[in-house]
Amino acid sequence: MALPSIEIYTTKVCPYCDKAKLLLTQLGLAFSEVNLTLHPEHYETLKKRNPVARTVPQIFINDTPIGGCDDLYALHAKGQLLPMLQSA
Repeated sequence: MALPSIEIYTTKVCPYCDKAKLLLTQLGLAFSEVNLTLHPEHYETLKKRNPVARTVPQIFINDTPIGGCDDLYALHAKGQLLPMLQSA
């Protein structure tokens, strides 16, 4: 089974970004981070991947946009996050 690919687009001062990264870390999940403050050139890539994205963080699991911090926590609270990752 391949490991899931988790990507998170963040900005430098963002408590929701920090909270999302904390949950992923607490669950022992590896993720890659694109900090838009440090790399604003990636904003266009984000807009192409998820045209409706207006806030950060924006989280992608296996290239599928799942939304932001609240969406991540909601998936976890419903017991859907880990099964989603295991079925990858």
